[in-house]
Parts: sequence; structure tokens; C-alpha cells
Amino acid sequence: MSLRSAVATVSLGRSSAGHTLLHKLEQAASHSFEGIELFYECLEHLAQTLPGGLNEDNLFLAAKNTRQECDRLGLEVICLQPFMYSEGLTSEDAHKKVILKLQLWFRLAKMLRTDIIQIPTNFLQNGTTGDLERITADLLEFAQLGMQESPVIKFAYEGVAWGTHIDTWEGTWEVVKRVNMPNFGLCLDTFHIAARVWGDPTANSGKRERGDQDLADSLAKMAQELDVEKIFYLQAGDAEKLASPLTAGSTLYNPDQPERMIWSRNARLFPFETEKGAYLPVTTILDVILHLKGYRGWVSLETFSTELYLQDASVPAQYAQRAQRSWDSMARVYG
Repeated sequence: MSLRSAVATVSLGRSSAGHTLLHKLEQAASHSFEGIELFYECLEHLAQTLPGGLNEDNLFLAAKNTRQECDRLGLEVICLQPFMYSEGLTSEDAHKKVILKLQLWFRLAKMLRTDIIQIPTNFLQNGTTGDLERITADLLEFAQLGMQESPVIKFAYEGVAWGTHIDTWEGTWEVVKRVNMPNFGLCLDTFHIAARVWGDPTANSGKRERGDQDLADSLAKMAQELDVEKIFYLQAGDAEKLASPLTAGSTLYNPDQPERMIWSRNARLFPFETEKGAYLPVTTILDVILHLKGYRGWVSLETFSTELYLQDASVPAQYAQRAQRSWDSMARVYG
């Protein structure tokens, strides 16, 4: 299997700015992508535009319309994401609501003809536990339910750099091993790996003092321990080195969000966009995953930016073109 190109729908324009899912699909296809990571907010926005507004029936109709458009354009839906705030909840009522939501997502996934639901590590500040037994039990329950579906639904667990209890790939890998189910694996994200152990948006240098050593140690563990078959797909992204440290009083600062979350939501870039200020050691990470471990499969390009909220009809095409250039640069290096 070779590397296959995908792009996240949210990275071609935000729905709240009026950038429609169907237009973003057209842009992804016209810029030579084979697949898309479908963000739930994009599907929800499409459902809102249908007669009757946002309701369950319209969500299903939106999924059907999306699948038909993808068929027309030759696109695959590699996953539906993000299934957020789902594991380690301390309230039993909240957990029951998550299971009901999961049943809805199973139906949507079937209509979209995707077999992967992506789960980011929980970053709720309240109402969660870091107890690995509880987290594992929740995710094992999801996996067991997914095994009962036909076709089987898989889960890709992603360690986000500001997760409340799990914020590294090592943390997610430990959970994957504990769950020990064939349909439960990883989504590895170059931004989150680098941003957590190497980058620091609050530092003048944009880098942790021990960043080089800590990243080297992390990647050495990846090279030695990670089962490449458990990488269900790879996200590739970078970020800007901010002009000034992200501290209270700075333009982007939000006291309600962790610093790495602010950085990620506002100043991400596609890989290889060095001319725009990309500076994270993304190729160092890709070297291990793609060359050393030999991963082959879906690679989804992902970015977040304040520009994606602009109500400018040219945004999807601009970002699709940037994503295509990024993919071409990656393909030249990694084939």
C-alpha cells in the first residue's frame, strides 16, 4: 500500500463563516486529494441548511448527500471526527448520553461508508478522571459496540497536546494496548506530538528547553515499541512560531483555553509551509513513522487558522491549493 492523500474538511474553511461542505468537497477533489477527514461540524452545518433545520433526519440526509457527492467526485471518507469528550467521564448520566451519541455516529458512518470514528483525548477541565482503568473501560465498551456493527467500526484515538489527562502519543498507545481490540488503534498527529514535547508557544524561542532531547526520547520509544499496524491513519500538520510569546494580554490569549489549544486553533499550518513560518520538527517525526516504521496508508493534512473564519468565498480554494502544494512536497520526500 502507498501513501494516500486526504485533507480535513474543516481545514478548507469553517462552517460558521458560510463555507459549505459540498463546496469544500469539490475543492478537495479538484486539487487531487483522494479522501477527506469529515468533521462533524461540517456535516451538521449541511443538515442545518436543509428544510426543517438541524434534526436527526436531516443529519442522515446530509450524510446521504455527502456520500453521493463524494461518489461523484471520487472521494473516500476516511473517518468521521471528532467524537469529543467521550472517555473518563465521572457522571454515569453523561456516559449514557455518550453511548446514545455513539449509536447515532454508527448510523452516520454507515451512510458515509466510512469505518473509522476518531476520538481525541478528553480535554474537559471538569467532570473527568485520569484513572486509566476507567478510561480503558469506556473505550473498550466503544470498541466492543463497534465490533457488533457490520461493517465493523474502528476507533482512532488521538492524543491532543492539551488533553486533561492524556496528552501524548505514548499515553494513547498505553490505552490502545490496554483496550486490546482489533478495531481500536491510533491517529498519530505530527502537530500534537511536536507541540507537546518540543514546542512551547509561551516561550520566546517557541521551543521547550529540553525539547530536542525529549522529542528524541519519545521517537526512540516509538521506533522501538509502536506497532505500525495500530496506526489507523496519520494526520500531518505544522504551526507558526508566534511573533511574541502567548501570554496574558497577547492578542490571541484566551484565559478559558490552554495555551497549546489557543496556538493550535489559531496558528496552524500545513507541513512544509516554511515560507509561512512553519518551524516544528515535523520531518523528524515523519522520518520515524514513514521511513523507520514503514507506515503506509492515509495521510490527512490538517490546519486551523483565523483565516478559515473569513467570509471570503475564495478561502476553500486557497487552502485546497496550499494543501496540494504541501502534499506534493511530502510526496517528493516520502513517496
